[in-house]
Amino acid sequence: MPSYARALPVNQAVIVAGGLGTRFLPATKTLPKEMLPVVDRPMVHYAVEEAVESGLSHVVLITAAGKSSLEDYFHPNPELERMLAERGETEKLDLVQGLVNAVDISYVRQKEPRGLGHAILSAERLTGGEPFVALLPDDIIAAEVPATRQMLDVYARYPGCHIAVERVAQEDIPSYGIIDPEPVEPRVYRVKGMVEKPPIERAPSNLGIVGRYILVPEIFDAIRRTPPGARGEIQITDAIDLLRREGCPVYVYEFEGTRYDAGTPLGHLKASVGLAMRRPEFGPALRDYLRGLLGEAER
Repeated sequence: MPSYARALPVNQAVIVAGGLGTRFLPATKTLPKEMLPVVDRPMVHYAVEEAVESGLSHVVLITAAGKSSLEDYFHPNPELERMLAERGETEKLDLVQGLVNAVDISYVRQKEPRGLGHAILSAERLTGGEPFVALLPDDIIAAEVPATRQMLDVYARYPGCHIAVERVAQEDIPSYGIIDPEPVEPRVYRVKGMVEKPPIERAPSNLGIVGRYILVPEIFDAIRRTPPGARGEIQITDAIDLLRREGCPVYVYEFEGTRYDAGTPLGHLKASVGLAMRRPEFGPALRDYLRGLLGEAER
């Protein structure tokens, strides 16, 4: 019986952080994109935090050459921790130790950048033949209930592969993978097909794919059988669609929350401002500053 015939427990996440980050050059010449700070913590922190808050106990972090700072970030730093403890800075100590103590993290390097499907394939040995959540750190989702937790609750009712989606503006449709949906219940759709970056007039809906997936173990064989597309990259959506055509149910979930696309310099700036505005220690002062800045610009 294929694993997707029943909702197996999901206890692990695969977080893909192996890309080159060329959109952020020259900053990413020496600093991994995923370590760029969004407010006061690196981009990758939000992804791991979402996995932990969703009840997952194991994270596989996919990195690449030159990204050892990602591993260092999630490793204990006894000297720093001792200093904070001696100074009585317990809040900072909790921040430094929190994720390190909350989850087991394994690391694997993607040997070359050949697309999201290829990156996920490199985690096969570490996932142990069990289903998993895949998260892209570029997509930071602020939600009362973590987006991953929302998806896991839907997965429990509908076994198979799951993809997070949001409604995108018409002019943005050609920048997304777009779903051909069949409604199942509010916010849940069964996938009839997927179209990568279609022209607006040929898009089957305005439901755009974002960086959260629940994937079954069969995905790895599907990735191996998926031919490379543009630029020689293997796309995870192509592998998921291959599974769908072979009988695996594929669902999409329109999550509740606000997504910040931190994968471009402008998106990263918007994410930093948007998330800071949600923080009581930053929001009021930042709001006053922005009002003053806009007032000056209008003079």
